[in-house]
Amino acid sequence: MLEFMKFLPFLLSAVALWGQQAAPATAAADPVVLTVGSEKITRSMFQEIISSLPAQQQAQLQTPEARRSLAEQVAELKVMAQEARTRKLDQSASFKAKVALQSDQILANAVYQELVASDPDEAGLRAYYAEHKQDWDQIKARHILIRMQGSRVPLREGHKELTDAEALAKAKEVRAKIVAGAKFEEVAKIESDDTGSGENGGDLGTFGQGQMVPEFDEVVFKAPVGQVTEPIKTAYGYHLILIEERKSKPFEDARAEIEQKIRPDIGKKAIDALKAKTPVVYDDAYFGKAADLPPAK
Repeated sequence: MLEFMKFLPFLLSAVALWGQQAAPATAAADPVVLTVGSEKITRSMFQEIISSLPAQQQAQLQTPEARRSLAEQVAELKVMAQEARTRKLDQSASFKAKVALQSDQILANAVYQELVASDPDEAGLRAYYAEHKQDWDQIKARHILIRMQGSRVPLREGHKELTDAEALAKAKEVRAKIVAGAKFEEVAKIESDDTGSGENGGDLGTFGQGQMVPEFDEVVFKAPVGQVTEPIKTAYGYHLILIEERKSKPFEDARAEIEQKIRPDIGKKAIDALKAKTPVVYDDAYFGKAADLPPAK
């Protein structure tokens, strides 16, 4: 059975509101597809229910059988809701308070979606790009991994199991050999315990922030181009890294990511602006004075 039940309380509130709206121009244009007691739901109303669901659930509703499963769940809730009204359960103060709060939550979410959907201004996007330019750095690098006991990578055939101290000492020896003139690529093929990249001379390709483990990232985005780093320890072993190129992703290539990152901030600023222009008065005798309250955790 499709799991839509947790969404239906919100959707049924919307159905109730649609029922108060004007009827379509002709019944033929929008036929009734579900009748529960005296309540009727038209095709467009049911489609709105589907549209209100998350995209994953919407994708499951492409067949008549799937839509019937949802309709059966809607009908079950409607039957029970009608019985609750018959018993006048909807007249209690607690019920009305819950409905009012739920309605406010739905409306607040709807307006928030509109606020964050507004297109960021060009100046704001470019300012964010300039302030966080390091986030768009792209590194082309090679590495050599010297494995130690407990490493997450398997022991390379023909290589000796090394203690942590032995692995560090070997990493320093390998680095000294490269600094003295040995080709990084050739040494990587022989010495690297990362056999995947080692076969390609230690080539890691091009990558951005956050694509490597934190210890690796912390060094690689600050290291000079053309120099081999000192050994860097991770859960895999000791790494020697050669930065071949560093460049920033162009603004146009980063635009979509920037928009995604700043939309929550757009929403927060819009909410703050709404709060600033809307008078809010608290009863200090009931709620206590803000200055007297403990800080939020």
